[in-house]
Amino acid sequence: MTLAMSWDEWAAHDALGLAERVRQGDVSPAELAAQAAAGVAKTNAAISAVVEVFDDVVADPLKDGMNPDGVFAGVPYLMKDLGPTLKGRLQEMGSLLMKGNRATEDSYLASRIRQAGLNVIGRTTTPEFGVCSSAENPAVYVTRNPWDVNYTTCGSSAGTAAAVAAGVLPISHATDGGGSIRIPAGFNGNIGLKPSRGVFSIAPKASDLTGLVSIQGCHTRTVRDTAAFVDACRGGAPGEFMPYWSPAETYSELIKRDPRPLRIALSHEWGDYRATPHFVAELERAGRLLESLGHQVEWALPDVDFRAAFEAQTTCYISNFAQTISNMLPQFGLDKPPADLIEPINIKIWEAGIDTSFSERARMQAVFNTTARGFGQFFESWDIILTPITALPTPKVGTTEYLTISDNPSVHDWFANLWRFFSYTPLSNLCGIPAVSLPLGIQESGLPLGIQAQAAQAHDGLLLQLAAQIERAIGGQWNGGRRPAVHVTQP
Repeated sequence: MTLAMSWDEWAAHDALGLAERVRQGDVSPAELAAQAAAGVAKTNAAISAVVEVFDDVVADPLKDGMNPDGVFAGVPYLMKDLGPTLKGRLQEMGSLLMKGNRATEDSYLASRIRQAGLNVIGRTTTPEFGVCSSAENPAVYVTRNPWDVNYTTCGSSAGTAAAVAAGVLPISHATDGGGSIRIPAGFNGNIGLKPSRGVFSIAPKASDLTGLVSIQGCHTRTVRDTAAFVDACRGGAPGEFMPYWSPAETYSELIKRDPRPLRIALSHEWGDYRATPHFVAELERAGRLLESLGHQVEWALPDVDFRAAFEAQTTCYISNFAQTISNMLPQFGLDKPPADLIEPINIKIWEAGIDTSFSERARMQAVFNTTARGFGQFFESWDIILTPITALPTPKVGTTEYLTISDNPSVHDWFANLWRFFSYTPLSNLCGIPAVSLPLGIQESGLPLGIQAQAAQAHDGLLLQLAAQIERAIGGQWNGGRRPAVHVTQP
């Protein structure tokens, strides 16, 4: 098979760069799709990032309604196998129970993605229902980190993280209910923005009011691709419960200018949780870079009850996921999760959460409120909070304590253990504030380490402005210019 360009040339382009090549007539959307499919074939045996390639859309990018005049002009895109649905396509959610499940309609965001000119050519891996830290159940698949296949990608946007990092394509779909965009971005060397509430619709099956903590997004390798994705895909469907907002200026224009000098807080001591010394050193190194760009950087922390916040987050997760699982059972004629088709921790989540009372949810909401107000008050004095993406290093494949195949008898202990690891990402979901992981650090293992920046509600543009300033300052060389061991440019 003759490809449209060499792999080095392919990997040198971001999504907007490929789109420009299409508009110039150098390459067609079908040729781009064929090259991305070849990238999947080249890397997937090593990293198991992609569940399925849609061969019909690779052959005919217009088949499912992609708009070739959109900003991305037919650039290939992979959809995480969770969240937005594609009519007639499988959506199996990393679960044996959902094998063969086909969507009956396009979700609103799927239509926005296609209208933006992104050609959805397949599905990427996710842990069962997006619950745990990695797409790692040998009965389904084991997704591996392209930087070192002995390590996990983390998740839940596991396959997307691996595919973008390995150069298969420059942009791919991700979702985030507590760090699932940012953590795998941070551990695979990608850019991962979790936007504010009121940006991306989850219609028609749910809303920002019912979903509460989960939000949509993407992984990219350049800030301008992330900005263009948000600009093109944001907005609410008819009948939203909450207002959907847009900034006065597109992010694509905003990021061309440096932000004003910012007050940036470094922090890693979040209640009971602490980062490893190496992670703290990498955070401080990022802080020095920001100081060199003219920003004021100091140690500071919001005045919130972190212990109460994480307990409320646990209640939210257990009750939300219990209901998610419960909603799936009737189509199979089941009244409880089958032990041979659903992973052990997810069964425990269902058992612990299915009878959650209104009073318990009301107490949870009260803590959500006080926590969000505490962060809001903090952002009256500070522009950005900077943390490592996690407190602990990336686990090796087979570290079951963080997985939903764990044999931990206590689901509450399992979540408490998860928070010790994923200490810095969940509360932005609780508060509805934006956060981005930027590939600025390196772990002692040699894997990437994302540095996370969080800002006040609706200050997504400020995060992208800062990210673009950093990108210019480092000459576009995220990850110090390094590439993973598993990459399309490798023999």
